[in-house]
Amino acid sequence: MRAVIVDEGTLASGDLDLSALLSIDADWQRHDYTRPEQLAERIAGAEVVLTNKVVIGRELIKSNPQLQYIGVLATGTNNIDLQAAEECGVAVTNVTGYGAPSVVQHCWSLILSLATRQGSYHRDIRAGRWAASEAFCLLDYPIMELAGKTLLLIGYGELGQGVARIAKAFGMSVVVANTPGSPNQRADRPELEPALAEADIVSLHCPLTEHTRHLLDERRLGLLKPSALLINTARGGLVDEAALAAALRAGQLGGAGFDVLSTEPPKGGNPLLAEDIPNLILTPHSAWGSREARQRLVMIAADNLNAFLAGDSRNRLI
Repeated sequence: MRAVIVDEGTLASGDLDLSALLSIDADWQRHDYTRPEQLAERIAGAEVVLTNKVVIGRELIKSNPQLQYIGVLATGTNNIDLQAAEECGVAVTNVTGYGAPSVVQHCWSLILSLATRQGSYHRDIRAGRWAASEAFCLLDYPIMELAGKTLLLIGYGELGQGVARIAKAFGMSVVVANTPGSPNQRADRPELEPALAEADIVSLHCPLTEHTRHLLDERRLGLLKPSALLINTARGGLVDEAALAAALRAGQLGGAGFDVLSTEPPKGGNPLLAEDIPNLILTPHSAWGSREARQRLVMIAADNLNAFLAGDSRNRLI
C-alpha cells in the first residue's frame, strides 16, 4: 500500500512522535509542503492520502481510481470534495477533539488581552508615557470587567462548551445562538441577530459552510454594541474582513481577536493586515498548535487509519 502525507510540515516541526502513523505497514511518502502543481504527481498511485490543508478536489479524486482513503489531519474538511469522494467510494475521515484545551486557552487569551487593553498599555509604556505621567497609573483605555457581561457563542460543540465553562467561572452570562443553516436549531436558543445586539463578547465556533460564509457581514456587525469584542478561532471566511476593518476604524465595536483569516497565509493585501486598525489582535492560526494537541492529532489520525484498514468505521465522514 502506498501512503502519502502531503503537508507534514504544517503539523510537525520535529517535536512529535509519528511512530503511531509510520508503523502502519505502508510505503510512506512524506512531504513537508505540496504546491497545487505538485499534487497530482505526488498522489498518483497512492491508496492512502493524508492532508491537513492541501485541497483534494473532484478532478484529483476522479483521476485516481486506486485511491481508497483520505485522512484529514484536522477537524474541518472544506478542503476535500466530499461529494466526489462519496461518488468514487473513497473513505474520508477527520480528527476531532484533539485541540480543544489549546484552542479554548487561546480564545480566552484573546478575550482577556482585548478586555484589559494589554496591547495598548504595553505600547504606551514602551513609548515612555507611563514614565512621563504625573499619576501612578495610566487609565487611557477602557477596561472591560467580565463579571456580569454576556458572552454570545455561535457554535456550541466541544470548543464552544469549553469556552462557556470558563465564562461562567468569570461570572458571565452565556448565550448560545442558533447558527443559520445548522441542523441543530433549538427553540430555546435565540436567533442570531437579536442575540448579537445584546452581546458584550461574541465568539465564533461554527464550521464554514455555504450558510455561514460572511455570517458576520457589514449589516450584522452593525448590530453589535460599540464596546463589543469579536473573537474568531474558527474559520476566517465567517466574517467579512473588509467590513470588520471598517467597523473597527469607525469605533463601531470595541475590538477583535482573530486566529484565522479567509486566505492563509494571507495574500493580496488582506484588509485586516493594515496597520491603522485599532484594538485588533491577529495570531497566525496557532490556537491549535501546542505540542500536546498536535501529538493527540497524530494518535487519532493513526487510529482512524488503523480502523479503516481493519474494516471498521472511526471518524468517518464518507
